[in-house]
Amino acid sequence: MQLRNIDRHKVLIANRGEIAMRVMGACQRLGLDFVCVCTAADRESGHVRLARELAGDDAVHTISSYLDANEIFSVADASGATAVHPGYGFFAEDFRFARRVVRRDRPMEFIGPSWWVIRDLGDKINTKRIARSLNVPTVPGSDRPVYSEIEADEIASSLFEFQASQGIVDGVIMVKASAGGGGMGIEEVGDFNEFRSVFRRIRNYAKRNFGDEGVLIEQRIFDFNHLEVQVVSGRGGGQHVHFGTRNCSVQSTGKQKRIEVAPGFAPGVVSYTFDAARVLSEITDHSLAMARETRYDNVGTWEWIITPRGEPFLMEVNTRIQVENGVSAVISRVGGKPVDIITEQIRLALGEPLRYTQEDITFEGVGIEYRLVAENTANRFTPCAGTITRLGWPERDWLQVHTHVPTDRPYEIPMEYDPNLALAIVWGNDLAEAKARGLEFLDGLVLEGECGGAANEFYSNVEYLKAKTGKLLEF
Repeated sequence: MQLRNIDRHKVLIANRGEIAMRVMGACQRLGLDFVCVCTAADRESGHVRLARELAGDDAVHTISSYLDANEIFSVADASGATAVHPGYGFFAEDFRFARRVVRRDRPMEFIGPSWWVIRDLGDKINTKRIARSLNVPTVPGSDRPVYSEIEADEIASSLFEFQASQGIVDGVIMVKASAGGGGMGIEEVGDFNEFRSVFRRIRNYAKRNFGDEGVLIEQRIFDFNHLEVQVVSGRGGGQHVHFGTRNCSVQSTGKQKRIEVAPGFAPGVVSYTFDAARVLSEITDHSLAMARETRYDNVGTWEWIITPRGEPFLMEVNTRIQVENGVSAVISRVGGKPVDIITEQIRLALGEPLRYTQEDITFEGVGIEYRLVAENTANRFTPCAGTITRLGWPERDWLQVHTHVPTDRPYEIPMEYDPNLALAIVWGNDLAEAKARGLEFLDGLVLEGECGGAANEFYSNVEYLKAKTGKLLEF
C-alpha cells in the first residue's frame, strides 16, 4: 500500500495546556509543522512558550475563545493549516465541528474519528442499541427515550425486581432527561411508589429545557470500579487493536478522575471475588467487537462499570483522545518498542496504515497517572483560585510529568478553566513498585502557591492522592 506523505501537513492545535504541548511533541516526532491558539487568560501558559520555542512567534495565534469555531477556522486559513487536532474537551466530540472541518470550501483533515462515527457513538441511546445488538452488556434500563407513563412504570418495576434478585435490599434507579447532558435533568428514585411523580417531573423538565420530553430509566449501580479500554483503529475502519485497560475509579465528588492505573485490575496480586483476568478479556473483546461493527477509525475509549461481583456494563464510548492516554502508553510496546498514542492518533488520521496487529502489542509493568489539581478536597473539591509560586520535582527515569505551569516563575491559575496543574505518570515493574514510586514522587514534589492572596491558604490535592495510592485497584 502506498504511504501518504504526511509531512506536507500543518496541524492547527485547537486546544490549550498540557494536551496542546503533547500534540506539539507528537508533531515534531512526525516532522509536521504546527500552529497553536491561546486566549488572553493563557498568555503565560507553557503551551504558548513551547510553541514559540519550537516554531517561532508566528506559530502562536491569539483568539477570544477556544469555543469559537469561526476564530479557529480563521487561524487555520491565515496560517495555511491543513489539519485540526481538537485535543480533548472543547470541540473534540462535536460532530458538527468535525464535519465542518472536512466539508468547508478549503477542507482540512480532522484528527479524530470521522464525523459520522462521532455522531453515532456520541448518542448514548444509539451506543446502547449497538451494544445490545452485539450482546455487549449495558447498564440495565431503557435503550430509547420513554414517553409513555405506562411503559415507564413497567421498566421501573422490572429494574427494582432485577436489583432485588441481585440481593440489593435498597434498590435505586436513575431517571434522566434523554436529551440532557452535563448532569442536568437527573434524579435518583429508591421507592417505586415515588417513581411516577419523579418521571412526570423529569419529563416536564426535559420538555421545558430541551424541547424533548423523552426520559431514560436505568439501574443505579453502586460501589463499582470504572474501567476503560483504549482502542486504536485505522482510518478505513477495517483495522482495530487495543492498548489494554485502565482503572479510573479514584474520582472527585463531581466524577472527575484523579488517578488512573493501567492495567485496570491486578489478578493474582489483589484479591477479587471474581475472575478479574476474565473480566479484562471480556471488556476488551466487547470493545473491539463494537469498533468493528461501527467501523471506528481513530483513537477512542470504551468506558465500563464493573460491579463487585465482576459484572461488566458498558457506559459509553468517548470518541477522542483522553487525558489518561499516557498511562496506557507507558505500559504498551509495539514490536518491543514504546508507543505514543497521540503520535499514533495523528499518523492514522492523516492516512497512514496501522502497520501492526494485536499480536505485535505487548504490555510491561504497571502505570499510575496522578492529576495534580489546585483544589480543596476536604470541601467538595472546590477549585483554588490563586498563583503557583513554586513547582518542581526530582527527575526519575520512571517518571513523566506533563505540565503547562512554568517552573521558573510564578503562574496565575486562570479561573476560566479547570485548575488542573500537571499530569504525573509513574511506571513500575509491578503494582507494588509503581505505588512505591508514586508515593516517592508525591513526597518529593514541591507545589506551593497563594490562594486569593498571601494571607489565604493554598490548596492542592497532593495529600488526597497520597491517601488513595495504597488502595489502588481494590474495591
